[in-house]
Amino acid sequence: MSDVRIVYRKYGGALHWNHPARLLGEDEHGVWAVVPRGTLARKGEAPPITWEATAVMLFPRDAWWTAAFYLQPHWMDIYVDVTTVPEWSDGEVTMLDLDLDVIRTPDGRLFVDDEDEFAEHQMLLGYPPELITQAEGSARWLLDAVGERKEPFGGVHLEWLAMVT
Repeated sequence: MSDVRIVYRKYGGALHWNHPARLLGEDEHGVWAVVPRGTLARKGEAPPITWEATAVMLFPRDAWWTAAFYLQPHWMDIYVDVTTVPEWSDGEVTMLDLDLDVIRTPDGRLFVDDEDEFAEHQMLLGYPPELITQAEGSARWLLDAVGERKEPFGGVHLEWLAMVT
């Protein structure tokens, strides 16, 4: 296993969430990494916060999202960020966070979060129309895929979580 730096940025390049992780491997869904409980993460240049639960993260090769699957107990089961396609370079994976998130809780509740932030940033950050269309399409697809438990949201992540417990 090797280290990787996960770097989310906002449209325009501003640093957003960033933290270390450890690569676990790859499969047909993309690249998997673990962020252990206790990892320090920062939102931009803000003081670090401590991850309260272990998660495995999935970075697909050609899709507009990234996902975190949490070791239970945790208030979230799956948290999917709508992003640009993740790009890899020199031990770092980088993508633009496009605000919208699809969340599934352990009791099966499913919702899209931060729609207000997405609407605000369209104006404030000047999202181009094609970016808005892509983000909205990804959020709709994710809501269906996570809700219907289609892979990689149907249980394949449990094999990766088992590697780190």
